[in-house]
Amino acid sequence: MSPAEEEKSLPLPERWPRASKFALSACAAAVAELVTFPLDLTKTRLQVQGEAAVHRNGAAAGQAVPYRGMLRTAAGIVQEEGLRKLWQGATPAVYRHIVYSGVRMVAYEHLRDSVLGRSEDGSFPFWKAVVGGMSAGAIGQFFASPTDLVKVQMQMEGKRKLEGKPLRFRGVHHAFMKILSEGGIRGLWAGWVPNVQRAALVNMGDLTTYDSVKHFLLLNTPLVDNSVTHSVASCCSGLVAAVLGTPADVVKTRIMNQPRDRQGRGLLYKSSMDCLIQTVQGEGFMSLYKGFIPTWMRMAPWSLVFWLTYEQIRRICGVSSF
Repeated sequence: MSPAEEEKSLPLPERWPRASKFALSACAAAVAELVTFPLDLTKTRLQVQGEAAVHRNGAAAGQAVPYRGMLRTAAGIVQEEGLRKLWQGATPAVYRHIVYSGVRMVAYEHLRDSVLGRSEDGSFPFWKAVVGGMSAGAIGQFFASPTDLVKVQMQMEGKRKLEGKPLRFRGVHHAFMKILSEGGIRGLWAGWVPNVQRAALVNMGDLTTYDSVKHFLLLNTPLVDNSVTHSVASCCSGLVAAVLGTPADVVKTRIMNQPRDRQGRGLLYKSSMDCLIQTVQGEGFMSLYKGFIPTWMRMAPWSLVFWLTYEQIRRICGVSSF
């Protein structure tokens, strides 16, 4: 058998390992995103309530938005806009995770196995896991930033309708084209700096924690590489990711949702640092944790669904465990 024929006879994951891992992680992320998306919508609505910069610039038009909490915000969305609106913006969110999760998972495994390298006993030192997790998250989020921008802006359309403001977008394609026409290519990457910063922190919590906890359990406890181990590791990763990522997520959401001039420049915040300072000065430090409960309540089940699905899909497709 010639080398070409021998290569063709290999299973798909062995012929195209990175492409296969990209596809598998994208499938797992899409499932997790659809299951937990209403919590993401609730979190986004909470994060833009009471913006001090909005009131200073007169953009609130005298309308005060009540702090209703997670459950009351979700119930309010259902009562005022309808049950289906809990999934408003889900399409670009799924697009985002196909790109984001696919790139970050492939990047992390490449960094872990080929660039940074494991120790002789097969373990991956914690500091390397931190570097790998932050780097993979930043790379994945940079490529996915345009879809995240569309997701955030579409999530706010229901609120604009209730406030009597005209809707900005007719759908995902229209949103992409409008943002592109108004701000050019750079407009699609509006808010990418806090976006990438947040992704680096979230993945330091998610990828680093999951990988470290999973292999610690396998090496130091009677647990084996099964769903129980995956569940424990994913619960830990979801909590750490929420604690580390929420402040950057608040800044990212506000920068992405702010009104812009014809040149695509923000009217409320000059940069992510300016947004951070205005938020803390105007609303206090804890305002950086607005939406923390829905963020955590979303990240915990998201991590659980994603990692369990991802590990099982890899096992079914004959790919080694993460």
